[in-house]
Amino acid sequence: MNRKEFRDLATPAEAREAIDSLALEAGIERVPLAEARGRVLVARLDAELDVPGFDRASLDGYALRARDTFGADEADPARLEIVGEVHAGEEPDVALEEGQAAEISTGAVMPDGADAMVPVERTDMDPEGDDVLVRTAVAPGDNVMFAGADVAAGERALGPGTQITPRDIGLLSALGVDEVPVRAKPRVGIVSTGDELVRPGEALASERGEIYDVNSYTIAAGVEDAGGEAVLYPHAGDEQDEMERILREAAAECDLVLSSGSTSASAVDVIYRVIEEQGELLLHGVSVKPGKPMLIGRLDDSAYVGLPGYPVSAMMVFRTFVAPAIREAAGLSEPASATVAGRLARQERYEEGRHRLMPVGLVTDGDGDTLVYPVDKGSGATTSLADADGVVEVGPETDYLEAGEPVTATLFSPDVRPPTLFGVGEDDPTVSRVLDGLANPRYLSVGTRPGLRRLREGVPDVAVAAGPLEADVETTELGRWEREWGLVVRAGNPDEIEGLSDLIDRDLRVINRTTDSGLRSSLDAAIADLANDRGTTRRELTDAIDGYDLGLRAHESPARKVVAGDADAGLGLRETADRLDLGFVSLGEQPVRVLANPDRTGKEGVRELEAALADVQ
Repeated sequence: MNRKEFRDLATPAEAREAIDSLALEAGIERVPLAEARGRVLVARLDAELDVPGFDRASLDGYALRARDTFGADEADPARLEIVGEVHAGEEPDVALEEGQAAEISTGAVMPDGADAMVPVERTDMDPEGDDVLVRTAVAPGDNVMFAGADVAAGERALGPGTQITPRDIGLLSALGVDEVPVRAKPRVGIVSTGDELVRPGEALASERGEIYDVNSYTIAAGVEDAGGEAVLYPHAGDEQDEMERILREAAAECDLVLSSGSTSASAVDVIYRVIEEQGELLLHGVSVKPGKPMLIGRLDDSAYVGLPGYPVSAMMVFRTFVAPAIREAAGLSEPASATVAGRLARQERYEEGRHRLMPVGLVTDGDGDTLVYPVDKGSGATTSLADADGVVEVGPETDYLEAGEPVTATLFSPDVRPPTLFGVGEDDPTVSRVLDGLANPRYLSVGTRPGLRRLREGVPDVAVAAGPLEADVETTELGRWEREWGLVVRAGNPDEIEGLSDLIDRDLRVINRTTDSGLRSSLDAAIADLANDRGTTRRELTDAIDGYDLGLRAHESPARKVVAGDADAGLGLRETADRLDLGFVSLGEQPVRVLANPDRTGKEGVRELEAALADVQ
């Protein structure tokens, strides 16, 4: 009897290399949002609309003009005439003028003329009339969530390689996305071999040596758990022609075929002959225990792996060699534990005396230790959870957590892993493009000022800073570039805006950026220079600019207001104007710098970012 002998066993590393060479990727498909959970994005998704899509009240109270409350306090409240009310889900039918207010509900659209609102608990009703007495002064924008404050149109929502979680589904739903481009699941055919096998549920003749088929179902469950689509085929007997027929059928319909059994050196185990004769046998036999009789090869256009017949051996080989390859083909990360122990990255105060579920993100420091940092953009912000990895529960008796304190985070998913790179800072299109090429980055567009502050606190790996602001902490510069900034105007510049002087001297409406933005800092510096030339103060000039005090968060937001006809000009970038087919009035070049925490420059993700920045001009 001729027997197939295992002479030169492959090493585990060689087995992994052989499986990696099989190229299991199944391509790209578009799936409905309802079926997207757990799938992996293949392209960046940018927000196509603002969330919220309107300026809305954050509390129950009164919408008003902030200037009408200046100087108001408990002893001398401002008296305003109530001219109407606005409820959530209704279009306002009132416009406010000087000295007027409107009763407003949480989440309701701010009426025209209002630029702030005051909570009801800071007001009293005039007992002798219908006026409201406002017992506090408010500034423009107070207690208002402006359009795009949660997610701004044009902002990077999710990047390629993102495994979509329920919180990402919430974000995409808020953006109106109904289908997404994802990696197709590798289709894996499963064939159990042996005349002795019987499907569970069928009659078993033990006297003939029959056994129930364990491998088909356990391997199928492992395939699904690894992100593949399992397809079960009929049992193949030990006769070569029948085995070849079933294997070829599976190969024609699947990206990978897994068989179990018939891989040993026995003369009746003939699968290796089928692969040798009808395909390509890359490897037969690996120096692992259990799992020595493993086959790796190709059959027609499909990859093939033959697993041992014993269930324990089959699953050990599958988990060690095959499952990682399926996960990689599906774009999934290796599974992580359900909880992660780490140190709190920065101090956290919480004095409300209630049990707290604190959304947190994970990042590794320069030594590879896990840091846990709080993630919180407000209760109405969808992206608080999209930017978080899990939750730390804080008891009601705890009102202060010290930086460095040990904490345990409960992960949203066992598959969660810390990002390879954690960055914060300026919202910039070049940054978005660079991030697209990295393995597993996380970037929070918080603005230059908060980005530098967080870098000083030691939480992120890098911060992106734009404009004249300087870091007051030691940093390592990884790269820099220039971006042209100025005023985004209507196509063709019908208002013939030539520069800052037009905004000051003419009746034009401008949309600014928030004070956290590097663009805002450059604008303020330019206005200060103009004030010096005119022999006046910067404040006098900014007071003359209609809209100066109302800034939006993302770099495209002001331009979108120009598109909508809500402004004559918006602070922004030439790149934004070109992309939206708008006009542009240049105010200069602005440096953008990527600054790293010096203790993190050895991290793989930071090195990867530095290499990617070398190609940025």
